[in-house]
Amino acid sequence: MNSPPASNTTCELAITGMTCAACAQRVEKALQKSPSVAAVSVNVATDSAHLEIAADASLGGALNDAVQAVEKAGYGVALQHTELHIAGMTCASCSGRVEKALQRVPGVLQASVNLATEQAYVQALATVSFATLAAAVQKAGYSAQAVQGAAAANAAPKRLPDWWPIALGLLLSAPLMLPMLAMPFGLHWMPPGWVQLLLATPVQLILGWRFYRAAWSAVRAGSANMDVLVALGTSAAYGLSLYSLGRYWLTGSGGHEPHLYFEASAMVITLVLLGKWLEARAKRQTTDAIRALQALRPSSARVLVDGEEIDTPVEQLAAGDVVIVRPGERIPVDGVVQSGSSHADESLLTGESLPVAKAIGDSVTGGAINGEGVLHIRTTAVGTESTLARIIRLVESAQAGKAPIQRLVDKVSSIFVPVVLLAALLTLVGWLLTGAAPDTAIINAVAVLVIACPCALGLATPTAMMVGTGSAARYGILIKDAQALELAHATNTVAFDKTGTLTLGQPMLAACLPATSADSSAVLRLAAALQQHSSHPLAHAVQQAAAEQHIDIPPASQAQALPGRGVEALVADQRYQLGSSRLLQESGADAGKLLAQAQALEAQGKSISWLLHNTDVGTQVLGLLAFGDQLKPEAAAAIAQLHALGIRTVMLTGDNAGSAQHVAAQLGIDEVHAQLLPEDKARIIGQLRAQGQIVAMVGDGINDAPSLAAADVGMSMATGSDAAMQAAAITLMRGDLRLVADSLDISRRSYRKIRQGLFWAFAYNTLGIPLAALGLLSPVLAGAAMAASSVSVVANALMLRRWRAQSGSPQAH
Repeated sequence: MNSPPASNTTCELAITGMTCAACAQRVEKALQKSPSVAAVSVNVATDSAHLEIAADASLGGALNDAVQAVEKAGYGVALQHTELHIAGMTCASCSGRVEKALQRVPGVLQASVNLATEQAYVQALATVSFATLAAAVQKAGYSAQAVQGAAAANAAPKRLPDWWPIALGLLLSAPLMLPMLAMPFGLHWMPPGWVQLLLATPVQLILGWRFYRAAWSAVRAGSANMDVLVALGTSAAYGLSLYSLGRYWLTGSGGHEPHLYFEASAMVITLVLLGKWLEARAKRQTTDAIRALQALRPSSARVLVDGEEIDTPVEQLAAGDVVIVRPGERIPVDGVVQSGSSHADESLLTGESLPVAKAIGDSVTGGAINGEGVLHIRTTAVGTESTLARIIRLVESAQAGKAPIQRLVDKVSSIFVPVVLLAALLTLVGWLLTGAAPDTAIINAVAVLVIACPCALGLATPTAMMVGTGSAARYGILIKDAQALELAHATNTVAFDKTGTLTLGQPMLAACLPATSADSSAVLRLAAALQQHSSHPLAHAVQQAAAEQHIDIPPASQAQALPGRGVEALVADQRYQLGSSRLLQESGADAGKLLAQAQALEAQGKSISWLLHNTDVGTQVLGLLAFGDQLKPEAAAAIAQLHALGIRTVMLTGDNAGSAQHVAAQLGIDEVHAQLLPEDKARIIGQLRAQGQIVAMVGDGINDAPSLAAADVGMSMATGSDAAMQAAAITLMRGDLRLVADSLDISRRSYRKIRQGLFWAFAYNTLGIPLAALGLLSPVLAGAAMAASSVSVVANALMLRRWRAQSGSPQAH
């Protein structure tokens, strides 16, 4: 009989940006083009789209395609990100099953479950409720609650310490285990069978009840996990002992009590509980970085209102409020110093070990510790928009994400438990076929069940990721996601922007040369007029020079930027341009005698800007301005560190070739590309990648955003633009270039820990299962090895907490 065909899945999309029936029609046509959409109806009155997803299509993939289609049509889809705390997961197969259950919920685009944090991160349509997600988790055999609720529950006082089951298990198991340990020394004494039964039963049925409960939930959900292995293994040992003892009591055959295995069942449960407790303690240490950052948030602030100081919860502060911070207090908000002077300890935010001087007009960051002076700070950002909140979000996002290598591990873990059950069955049958006694066959099969656990496999990657990203954050290195960390370890080429990245980005006017005998002040006057509304570092240098010479700057109109070239505007109804040598070449103007002078200045490392006058008869060169910029003090050391790591360095700059070559020679940079437009930088990054290079790009300006996005790993300076930080995978919270080498170093070390963890996880099972199947490993030793595998993997990852950046050391950890 043929099974009925699968039905289509219906979903509701909340569409944003529609204003009329034409909008609805456009959205509908865009969605109809998606091959996964069987039918669609868009309602402009309710701002919604009703979709039928084809039964043979991947639900998450189809929804992602639909969202992209709507966005491509010029509209948006209301989405939400939900975090759930998952209770009951014990191994990688558990996290994989929860993830699949969430991905099957209609409306879920993506779901990622982290075994180490016991949290699920779900991106879904706004119409998907928390209750729907929690129900899917419960159906899979686990429980879910809001992360905030879970945190509150964990913070609640407990009547008994969490180690009491282990203490009770050891107390009851010791009389069973100690005689076994004494046998090699000629001491043969075991408690009577009824004593063994009394000691083992509470361990099996009370302390082991959690394994039965979790195993039943897994089996009911149609799958198997570590709890199934432990429950089956210990029940077999306990049941065999109970059967042998009962038969002896009923028949009294042989005169001597048979060999019992109560110590195996009791000790395995106790060791597994001990391993889980040690593992949980170690996992808590992996989130130290997040807890340290969250602890920086003060709960209240002192706000100045009409001359009075009012204590206000930080959550109720608004931009523009004036906050008073006394010596030794934490700065509660991001803001600008309005009055007072002091120093701020920003070590936990940026990794900067020395206090930073703060005076009127300087920016301050919430979470820093105020030094010796009283500061009045005008609030600029609060809540989720603050620097501290963004840092916490970045670190949490990186720790929540999965590295590409983890996806392979998840696939292995999903089939691991069924394979182990088959191996145990084969062990049982194999021993019976060789003529072994049934109890020998059962105990060897129990050893196979007990030693095999995918916990270590599931923990190897996320724990190393969490500790690595947390350690990096302590030194001001914010890694956006797991993929960035995994790619960064293989980086073999680092490309740098020049101005503001390798240099201080504070150029000074070094020369102002007129094309004729005219006064150079006339050239400076026009240049200052053209750039009076620009925030570019060169514009600031021109304005500063004009102010020092007390030059009156005329007004300019119709000013506009010439991307990658310069700026133009009208001054006294005449059109002027100020820009790079590229602008001079494209204009076709003759520089005359200034050309040789410009070349000489470029050879000295100066940047050149040309002042041009556009007339009806052509373009005339009026003069040139030369700018000098200082290298960052640590730039040479940073390049040397990269070379020591075997990494090739490249400079990509819009500046002239002479200036670029001069800087490269001073720093020892391997390759230079000058006079580049933003799209040229991205193109060269693409060429390097096409040659097989794994490229990291370091920049700080808006014009670096395309190349940061084009690179395998983009690194932006937090001192630069928001666009650059948005495009980058790694943000360096200080302008210290040595952080570039440090970020690659911590990524290499983290990836090494991932590989070590996976190696040991596979090694335990590859060696342990055959030994157990051959009868060379008792269930007790198997249980100890299984517990040790998870603990050792987590402990190995925690070694990353000892990592120290070469660029400095924060004062607090």
